[in-house]
Amino acid sequence: MDINKAIKELSHNEKKVLLTLNELKGKASPGDILGAGDFTQEVEVMNASSWLQSKNLVKIEDHIKTVYSLGKEGWQYVKNGLPERRALESISKNGGKSSLEEISVVLEKQEIPIAIGWLKRKKWATIKKDKDTILEITAEGKKALKADSEEEKLLKMLNEKSNIEIDKNKIKPLLSRKNVVKEKEIITSTIILTENGKKAILKGIEFKDEISQITSSIIKSGSWKDKTIRPYDINAFSPAKYGGKAHPLVDLITKIRQIFIEMGFEEIQGNFVESCFWNMDMLFIPQDHPAREMQDTLYCKTPSKIKIDEKDLVDRISKVHEDGGVTSSTGWGYKFSKAEGERLLLRTHTTVNTIRYLYNNPKPPCKVFSIGRVFRKENIDATHLPEFYQIEGIIHEENSNFRQLIGVLKEFYKRMGFEKIRFRPGYFPYTEPSMEVEVYWNNQWMELGGSGIFRPEVTEPIGVKNPVLAWGLGLERLAMLKFDLKDIRDLYISDLGWLRKKSLI
Repeated sequence: MDINKAIKELSHNEKKVLLTLNELKGKASPGDILGAGDFTQEVEVMNASSWLQSKNLVKIEDHIKTVYSLGKEGWQYVKNGLPERRALESISKNGGKSSLEEISVVLEKQEIPIAIGWLKRKKWATIKKDKDTILEITAEGKKALKADSEEEKLLKMLNEKSNIEIDKNKIKPLLSRKNVVKEKEIITSTIILTENGKKAILKGIEFKDEISQITSSIIKSGSWKDKTIRPYDINAFSPAKYGGKAHPLVDLITKIRQIFIEMGFEEIQGNFVESCFWNMDMLFIPQDHPAREMQDTLYCKTPSKIKIDEKDLVDRISKVHEDGGVTSSTGWGYKFSKAEGERLLLRTHTTVNTIRYLYNNPKPPCKVFSIGRVFRKENIDATHLPEFYQIEGIIHEENSNFRQLIGVLKEFYKRMGFEKIRFRPGYFPYTEPSMEVEVYWNNQWMELGGSGIFRPEVTEPIGVKNPVLAWGLGLERLAMLKFDLKDIRDLYISDLGWLRKKSLI
């Protein structure tokens, strides 16, 4: 170590700490240094000492001690006495035997079971049950009447002085009682001169009028020309700084939104609470479909229903469900229930946004997307959540086709950083043909969502004549790949270490 270089780089406070430590025989607490040196606050001592430790001129040793003080109940016990002590004295005054009713005169209702428990544990009294519960004083109890117990001595000690060290085994009985004593760990530090620190002091430490930080005023005035500028070590220890930034999931949503906007899409939004009619019936999902059961869908209790005002639309949708209506379909072959359609639920997908948008804008062209939360009755585990985000989109254009859908999804995932993308046949109640999208990541294929062309039973009743390309993609599953996570719950746990170190996308 170059001692001369280290001395030149010392700040004013670092020099003061070294010289004060030398006066205190090379070892002292921050408080001692504060008192003996020219410091105004202990924080000045600790900051300077931390830098000196990084330069190997001092060593900081931390010591942890456990101290105790009276809690809320402890103050009451000092004032009134322990419940078992008051019970014991009451039994003694009654000739050595007492019923619970007699003891209750000197005890609060909640103190009675506490007193009985400790009387029995300390063997101060026996308990017999006949018609009444009778407590009879023992030889140990008579002996206890003549002197304070160890716990009572400790309570008096803590009453006289707080935050004192006590043997753990002695204080254990009081710790077992709720709110009687408080336990606290106190960290004390000792600052010690190292051999290098001693060498620096022997070399000689001088206080100079030097500049430790260049400011604009110093440069403008030119005062730096007549003063020494303290050198600094660019390799010196420096604590990590973590500036504020968006949550990784928010950052990912922003990137996805930007990609779709750059591809010519417009963003739409919808409501969390929807009717079964818009969430299910409009998408040609049969009213007896398993997904509509209570174990899969979250239904609202108050209110449980909502009136659907679009009578003509309800008639058209009910006909499609029953026999195909205006389409070439044969429908589902059951009697459509308007009451079932009026049930309220938390939306199970964001496709409800796009179908409502199509209903209000039946003429092409349109390219819209949404990124929103959806709700399903799922058990929470490493890959499932009851509340999650869905990326939804549609393209409604003349002559749109399946190849166009594949091209759009390929382009989206390429912009997200996935090079290998493939599609395989899938099934969804409201698209035909349908396919699932997979990407190759970490040496395996991962399924990220479904897509397809809306069935005529979905589009024709609302006046849409052209093919509508649609997709629904999972955001959290995509995030798990991008952030290399194995458990979906990690996205929503406030792990500050992970959040600080996670780089922006």
